This record gives sequence, C-alpha cells and structure tokens, in this order.
Amino acid sequence: MKLAICTDVFADLSYTDMLDKVKSLGIDAVEMTAGGWGARKHCNTAELLADAGKREAFMMELEKRGMRISALNTSCNPLWPSKTGEEYKKSMYDCATLAGLLGVKKIVAMAGLPAGNETDTTPNWITSTVSWPDFMAPAYEYQWKVTIEFWNEFIAHCKKCGIEHIAIEEFPGTMVWSASTLLKLREATDPMLGINLDPSHMMVLGADPIAAARALKGCIFHVHGKDARIERGLADTDGLLEPRPVTESADRVWNYVAVGCGKDLQWWKKFFSVCHMMGYDGDVSLEMEDLTMTVDAGVHTSIDALRQTISR
Repeated sequence: MKLAICTDVFADLSYTDMLDKVKSLGIDAVEMTAGGWGARKHCNTAELLADAGKREAFMMELEKRGMRISALNTSCNPLWPSKTGEEYKKSMYDCATLAGLLGVKKIVAMAGLPAGNETDTTPNWITSTVSWPDFMAPAYEYQWKVTIEFWNEFIAHCKKCGIEHIAIEEFPGTMVWSASTLLKLREATDPMLGINLDPSHMMVLGADPIAAARALKGCIFHVHGKDARIERGLADTDGLLEPRPVTESADRVWNYVAVGCGKDLQWWKKFFSVCHMMGYDGDVSLEMEDLTMTVDAGVHTSIDALRQTISR
C-alpha cells in the first residue's frame, strides 16, 4: 500500500502549489475532485475536456515531480430528482470521460439517494424497518430500482472510457452505506464496481470496518485514511444518529478526526493488515476533515499515523 491524499484539503492552493505542497509531505499520489460536490479546485474538468494541450500540460506537472493521479473523485447525489441532481449526473459523466482521456483507471463516487417515489423531489434515506408504516417498503423498493438503473447506465459509459474500477464510498445518507448495501449494488450491476472503504463512515454507524473488510474480499478498490471518534457521554445518552452541523463538534455525538485521534494505532495496523489480507494493495488516500484542529495539524498528525500503520 502507498499513501495518497485527497487534495481538497488544499483547496486554497493553485494546482501547481498544491502539487509542491503534497510532494513536500513525501506523498506522490493525489486524489482530485473532478465532478460532483467536491471543491474541484485543482482539476478543471470542463477546461481539460475542451483542450488537449491543457491536458498534456496538466499531466506534465505531475510527471516532472514524479507524481501520479490515484483516482478522480466525483462524489455527489446524481439520483436527486432536481436540476442540481441533473448537474451532478452530468459532472459524473464528464469526470469519467476526462479520466479516460488522462489514462486514469479508477474513479471514486457515491451511490446517490433517490426520492421516495416518482412524484417526490426530496431524497429520503430509509434507515428504519420497512415493515411499517406501509409506505416504507414500496419506497425502498423504488429507490433500489432507480439506483440500479442509473449505475448500469453509468458503468456502460465508464467502460467506453477505459475505466477499470469504480470505487463507491459507503456514505451515510446514500443507498450504499454498508458492506451489504455495496454488495447488493455490485451484484445487480457489474464487478467493476467495488468499494472505496472509508472506515470513518462505518465507525459512526456502529459497524466494524475490519469485519467489513473481511466481508468485502476482492471488491476493495480504494481506501480512505480517515478516522472518527464516538464522543462518549453524549453518544451514550443520544445514540449515534447526529444531524448537527459538523462545525458544532463540541456538541456532536461523533466527529471526523485526524487518523489516530479516534482509533489507536494498533487498531489501524490491524485494519490495514486485514485489507491487505483480503487482496487490497492499492493507495490509502488521506482525507482530512478534522475540525477540532488546524488543517496543518490534522494533515501532519494523520500522515504520521498512517506511515506507522499502512501495510507495505
């Protein structure tokens, strides 16, 4: 495994300054947002699609530093029945097209979340039993129908672009938020669809990412190095469901934190060991979203922890 980084953490830097910053940290691989709801500060998809010369210059900046693209990220909700959802969908298709032109073989995405029926316009994340009330079961069935139809169509486009792996991040508030929901979508679509295993999302739902890694043998396509901390006392009182803004970290029942500030390093060593044992030997892409410390502190804390724990 090798260390990479999600570059949105350096969204205030230009493309070349970001590359210099990442290189100074001893990291040679970058995951850049090129579609969806990410910052998209370092990869101007529309500009690069329109100009072969700009694509060549874009890649040359990486090559002369001995760097590479780990993946292009296009996480969003393309299943939202709205103008914004259509814009997200287009950005995903454009990202896949650009990946093909750049020779990038892997994209990272999220499954999306439809509304509850054909006339609804608000996405609904169903997390309780579908046994009752009566509207739950047909809504959940409809959502899976829409999701599978979209992904079969998008996978066909990705194949035409030469993409080999689509890594779906298991994100709360989407149709794929667990190992079993990822496997359900994969079985209904294509083996080129696997998981971007982000352990933090599983932690905040009470799942064990190590057990999940075992269940996902052969379909771990990408891993995010991101930690989460359950805030004991608060979580013991209210459980793990948390709608408060991420900026209200002192009052939340869980928070995204720098690697090593939630789970200890022994846990991370075991996690990466099991991922490797299940067949994954790709990049571990640091995603720094800790609002309890400065960006620099979070990046350096995470890099230090990941370098001590990644299976090489």
